[in-house]
Amino acid sequence: MPHTPPLPRHVVVTGATRGIGRTIAAAFVAAGERVTVLGRMPESAERARQEIGAAHAVAADVTDGTALEAALGQAAAQAGPVAVLVNNAGGAETAPLARSDVETLRRMMALNVEPVLVAARAVVPAMKAAGGGRIVTVASTAGLKGYGYVSAYCAAKHAVVGLTRALALELAATGITVNAVCPGFTDTDLVGNAIGGLEARTGRTRDDLLTEFTRHNPMGRLIRPEEVADAVLWLAGTGAGAVTGQAVAVAGGEL
Repeated sequence: MPHTPPLPRHVVVTGATRGIGRTIAAAFVAAGERVTVLGRMPESAERARQEIGAAHAVAADVTDGTALEAALGQAAAQAGPVAVLVNNAGGAETAPLARSDVETLRRMMALNVEPVLVAARAVVPAMKAAGGGRIVTVASTAGLKGYGYVSAYCAAKHAVVGLTRALALELAATGITVNAVCPGFTDTDLVGNAIGGLEARTGRTRDDLLTEFTRHNPMGRLIRPEEVADAVLWLAGTGAGAVTGQAVAVAGGEL
């Protein structure tokens, strides 16, 4: 019989204080799950918890593996073993090749890839003991194709997809599924700030830059955070019990 965890499940979402992560956390709350918000700072994590009605908040800089492990341990102590882990925390740096050095690559790997491995190692033992679990990582279409001027970010997100596929095969017989969601450019402050920075550096208008960002999407628009959250909820649900090792693009047909 397929693993059917009791409800509500304990769901941890990293990078849940804003943008896609906050929307995902709020969607799990609305679905009746017991959600722990994990943010970089205690104040912002607690504020997000209160605003979306989550059960708990913990804080850690995800690039600090020891701190991330401790925060996940605290979450489990407060709300029980983690049944669903959503690795959302991440970020991008924009630079041409001439300014993309090894340190840039290391920063992108430390922010986007290493926390996925650290968090999986922290939660998988309890998931195995429970007979199953769900791990969903928010990657990017940059994990499935290349984009100019974000070479280190693309490399990191490709690594995330590779790690997802490898862990999925390793854990397939345990009832734990491991998947990635790969959004295109999404209507969040991350994209808004990127457009603002380009506007300041290049002198191009915001509308012109927004057109540049949306031209990759055949639908001609930014992806909505709620659309990403819906994909994550589906992958975390019982109906996706046989779906593992996948990188699901939420990108309006871009790929």
